[in-house]
Amino acid sequence: MPLEIVIVYGSVRRGRKGIKAARFIKRTLEARGHRVELVDPLEYELPLLDLMYKEYEPNDAPEPMRKLSGMFSKADAFVIVSGEYNHSIPPALKNLLDHFQKEYLWRPAGIVTYSGGPFGGARVAPHIRAILGELGMVTLPSMFAVSKVGASFDDDGKPLDDAYERRSQKFIQELEWYAGALGEARKAGVPY
Repeated sequence: MPLEIVIVYGSVRRGRKGIKAARFIKRTLEARGHRVELVDPLEYELPLLDLMYKEYEPNDAPEPMRKLSGMFSKADAFVIVSGEYNHSIPPALKNLLDHFQKEYLWRPAGIVTYSGGPFGGARVAPHIRAILGELGMVTLPSMFAVSKVGASFDDDGKPLDDAYERRSQKFIQELEWYAGALGEARKAGVPY
C-alpha cells in the first residue's frame, strides 16, 4: 500500500552534498510506489523559532508553516536526513523541526546521516533520535549512514556504488513496517 512519506533535509550550507543522499532516499521510496515530499529548508525559509505553528491564531501563521503543517499532518512516516555539524545537528534542521509537534505524534521516523568522511555522520544520530522522541515520533531501530557523501551519489541521487541500493532495503522495509503498524494503531486511538 502506498505511503505518504516526508523527507526532511537539514542543511542550508553553500555547496551542500547531503542533498544527494536525500534525493537517493526519495528515488528509492518512489520506486517502491510511495508518494514522497522532500522538504528542503532553503525552499521554506522559516524564521528562527519564536512561535510554534500551534501558537499562532488560526490563519495567522506564515504560509510556509501552514503548507508544512498540512503536509506533515498527512504523513504516514518521516525520514530525517542530516549531516553532522560539530557532533550535532544542523541549526536549520532543528529550527524546522521545532516549529511543529502535533503533526509528528505517533508516526515513525527513519534517520539518515551522512558525512564527507568515513564515519557517515554517526555522532549526530543519537542527537536526532532524542529530539524526534521528544517531538512524539517513534524512531526506527535501523539507521542509514552515508560515508563520503560527495562521492557516493550523482547530483540526482543515483548511487555511484550499488551497495547503497542493497543497504537501503532493510531501512526502507523497517520504515514501511512501522508506518503500517503505527497507522493501524492510530486508527484505533492514541493515548492522549
